[in-house]
Amino acid sequence: MTMPLVLKKSSSELLVPPNRHQMPPPAPFRWRSEKGALNVLGIAVFILALAVPFITASPYVISILTAGLIYVMLALGLNVVVGYAGLLDLGYVAFFAVGAYTSGILTTTFGFSMLEAVPVTILVCIVAGIIIGGPTLRLRSDYLAIVTLGFGEIIRLTARNLEITGGATGISGIPSWSFFGWDMADGLVIAGIEFNGKILLYYFVALVVGLVGVGGISRLSRGKMGRAWKAVRDDEDAAEAMGINTYFTKITAYIIGAVWAGLAGQLMGTYLSAISPTSFTFLYSALILMAVVLGGMGSTPGVIIGALFVSLAPEFLREFAEWRYVLFGVLLVVTMIFRPQGIWPANAVFPWSPALAARRARRAKATEAPEDSAAGRPA
Repeated sequence: MTMPLVLKKSSSELLVPPNRHQMPPPAPFRWRSEKGALNVLGIAVFILALAVPFITASPYVISILTAGLIYVMLALGLNVVVGYAGLLDLGYVAFFAVGAYTSGILTTTFGFSMLEAVPVTILVCIVAGIIIGGPTLRLRSDYLAIVTLGFGEIIRLTARNLEITGGATGISGIPSWSFFGWDMADGLVIAGIEFNGKILLYYFVALVVGLVGVGGISRLSRGKMGRAWKAVRDDEDAAEAMGINTYFTKITAYIIGAVWAGLAGQLMGTYLSAISPTSFTFLYSALILMAVVLGGMGSTPGVIIGALFVSLAPEFLREFAEWRYVLFGVLLVVTMIFRPQGIWPANAVFPWSPALAARRARRAKATEAPEDSAAGRPA
């Protein structure tokens, strides 16, 4: 009869009880890695954005950069819908209008401050995302695009014909942001340096876009929900077969995109201090979609670059007068010819990244495999 084999534990193992729920230690920061390099680059860009008013305080430069950052916020929201979840939305400007009109009505008619209007704007955008996305997200591809385009026009025409939205003239006199009795439009003096209302609004928009827009989307895309979005985008039937609730996943992406667009609309209302139905035409949906495709669908750095390119390129070409939009179109065509996957696609890596060396090794191995199999065949 064989005796069972008994493994004895050491005294140190007996003294320290095992902890199954203990989290592994965080990985050390490596700037040469892909994540580390992106973090360093993001911090550098954010610092550069904060330093712009010290380089040039021109009202024109501050104005166009503020508008460009609002476009970035819009493009980040649409990137969730189109880039991550794979839902072609041609009426995304509808949520932009919902956010702008909600905050405008609350502040001009009901006496809310901009800060108090934020939770109401988010709630209204969530409801709008459910109402619009609920019946439409069961459709796919071209059918979904046509239906969302129709909803975008419905929102614009509704705002044009309602009395509370100001009709065709819209809403004017939208106040600036105020915190505990201090109005941002009054300006601020720090260490003898005077910051006017436009510069403070630029800083505030940059802070919201950097922390809420970029930070929030980056965290969501790396989590469980982000992986579900990408699975639905790649193959919806396969994702459903693996147990993913595809309808819930799509409507979640749609609602998050709606909230981001609503916050961008509230920022735009403060920036312009007046809104009207002409500010929410189909052209704006097309421009934001162009920014996402041009920068790289599913890529946060690419979408930021694409949004800044779409919003700032016509301003830089203003000296060419009526030819600037022709040149802008030529630049778009040339960019898409040489970068069909976007300026910064989702699978882009830095030249010094170890992932690039591994990718090259896999390609070399794949090209050598057919040659070896062909050499081993009998004559």
